Amino acid sequence: MRSIAIRLCLGAAILLPLAGALSAEEMRKDMNRSDDPAALHYPVTERVPVVETQFGEQVADPYRWLENDVRQDPRVAGWVEAQNKVTRGYLDALPSRDWFEKRIAQLIDYERIGIPRKAGRSYFYERNSGLQNQSQLFVRKGLGGKPRLLLDPNSWSGDGADALSAWEPSESGRLLALSVQQGGSDWRTLRVLDVKSGDMLDDAVHWAKFTGMSWIGDEGFLYSRFPEPEQKSAYTGLNYDHAVWFHRPGTPQSADELVFATPQAPQAKHSAEVTRDSRHVVIFSSTGTDERYEVRVIDLDKRARDGWKARTLVSGFEHDWKLVEGMGSKLWFVTNSDAPRYRLVSIDLAAPKPEWTEIIPESTDILSHARIIGGHLVVSLLRDASSKALIYDLKGKSVRSISLTGIGSASGFRGRPDDPETFFAFSSFNQPSAVYRMDLATGKSTVFARPATGFEPRDYDVAQQFYISKDGTRVPMFIVRSKAAALAGKPLPTLLYGYGGFDVAMTPAFSAIRMAWLEAGGAFAMANLRGGGEYGRAWHDGGRLANKQNVFDDFIAAGEYLIAQGITPKGGLAIQGGSNGGLLVGAVVNQRPDLFAAGNAAVGVMDMLRFDKFTAGRYWTDDYGDPAVEQDWRVLRAYSPYHNIRSGTDYPALLVTTADTDDRVVPGHSFKYAAALQAAGPGSRPRLIRVETRAGHGAGKPTDKIVEEGADVLAFLATWTGLTPPPEQAP
Repeated sequence: MRSIAIRLCLGAAILLPLAGALSAEEMRKDMNRSDDPAALHYPVTERVPVVETQFGEQVADPYRWLENDVRQDPRVAGWVEAQNKVTRGYLDALPSRDWFEKRIAQLIDYERIGIPRKAGRSYFYERNSGLQNQSQLFVRKGLGGKPRLLLDPNSWSGDGADALSAWEPSESGRLLALSVQQGGSDWRTLRVLDVKSGDMLDDAVHWAKFTGMSWIGDEGFLYSRFPEPEQKSAYTGLNYDHAVWFHRPGTPQSADELVFATPQAPQAKHSAEVTRDSRHVVIFSSTGTDERYEVRVIDLDKRARDGWKARTLVSGFEHDWKLVEGMGSKLWFVTNSDAPRYRLVSIDLAAPKPEWTEIIPESTDILSHARIIGGHLVVSLLRDASSKALIYDLKGKSVRSISLTGIGSASGFRGRPDDPETFFAFSSFNQPSAVYRMDLATGKSTVFARPATGFEPRDYDVAQQFYISKDGTRVPMFIVRSKAAALAGKPLPTLLYGYGGFDVAMTPAFSAIRMAWLEAGGAFAMANLRGGGEYGRAWHDGGRLANKQNVFDDFIAAGEYLIAQGITPKGGLAIQGGSNGGLLVGAVVNQRPDLFAAGNAAVGVMDMLRFDKFTAGRYWTDDYGDPAVEQDWRVLRAYSPYHNIRSGTDYPALLVTTADTDDRVVPGHSFKYAAALQAAGPGSRPRLIRVETRAGHGAGKPTDKIVEEGADVLAFLATWTGLTPPPEQAP
């Protein structure tokens, strides 16, 4: 619910050997002339004489005009239209594009059911029949009750680009707060639904952003928002003065009560959570993307007398604090205070001198999440980027483990302290998310919803290997391929994915797009780079600020390992990353253009000297450093993708992807980067940009756009790595 919302987070048959498939070089010779990069005519991009002196160095920024909002500047809109025309012509002519589009659509066409949430006697959950652009929201009276359609976001817009981004039932389940996302933007409009009638109330709360919704019984809910921005800068301007507000259903936004704000520190952001007994509001405040919080508590029993008076529990923005639960005067938290890999602690606010008591100590695993359900502590852990789950009593004594089926990711485990059950989901690279119900008294888990797939999961091998980075650090990497290919040991065109930042752990997850790549005969790899959250604070610190180069070194070492181990052939390695991972792709192709055959840099942070000038970018200084500080600036200047493009370099085939409504990483980053790439010389491989319309940083993207973009990207990467779908598998 907290700062994760503003992270750059922000993706049947046995595979046959590639005998008879064209090599990448043979494919390039066999392509139609219209697909020849030498025949591509990129639009001419105007250069402007913008040169600034920063810390004694002159820095040119000839494409700064491309930072303007594409929806408000006709020149930028014209540039985007011209670029999309060239890119569309190239992609549509690729020989494997139609195969990938059909196969991705088939692989994503399965029933997907979300984790249920219980409120009163009602169970709420999302469901997508397969190819619906947006998932629908259903409710049941009792677990075995008849499902009733409550909300259908597919009716909200003609193009399916408006999404139900979050929802939260009130304590009794009588009301439902929900947030509406339009066209992929980070801005949200909050609405209230009467569950019994299915009618939407007149309530509309605008300019909410980076927010959860937390109910106080059925009385109303807490949320976070910024002041209304100027229209001209709504999607590009910096965001300040985040505040927590309280909304009562049936009242206008103008009647909302200000709960907590810091006008003396307008850069801070705030979120609120209510304990399940509606006794306390816990407010978390931070100043960036680091999980470093100040924590305050409001005693709701004293609200009639004291109003929204907050008591400081933790000050100093030094450590992470995650609320587990509250019962009466006692609160439980997961924290990395005095425990870089986290521990679980409690505090009794009614004590004369409240002190922290350790319940579950730090271990070698990362203690990532916990809840009190059914009188037990249900704890989620991370071991080598794969999930574990354990049950403890409230004194910290281990009761049992929760059985999970191999390498994968578990999520959910929500509920009330007196609930007899909880629900969780488990998925992996070869397993779409299945939902389970667990009886807390017995520990027995039963299937609530398991999807039918259009492939056989057992035909694919999910393995974890470790490799050595440049400085000797041991780095884990997941490698996925067909069991037949793994047994044969023949090198396959490989798609390598990475992120490496913001304390975000990259864990196994299913993707129809990645599965299509595997079915076409390729391998997929995901490296757990430093900068992420796989191994706690030291792993994160090892890949940020002055240590950011370690992330690039880790990714380059992953590529070298895949080639050295014979997993992929030289000339058969493609790379991909989104957001902070888009920065990763841009940086490593500048540093090692010889290593990669192709790359997809998606919604990337490409201008490291100006990222802090737009929307939420100023928060990212926790990971990147401050461009206004010389020491940080010199580190950023050394790897900034936009500033380190070299003329005459034979870069890999590059497809840059972004969207016109991305107000997280504004598309100007990608626009400027693509323009500089094209101006650096034609090279032997294409340098294209694909700009989606009515889409943002990724969340809420409709299924049809996911399928189309996935087909474009995979066909592009397949062409330049020599991957061709075997005719025997063609749909």
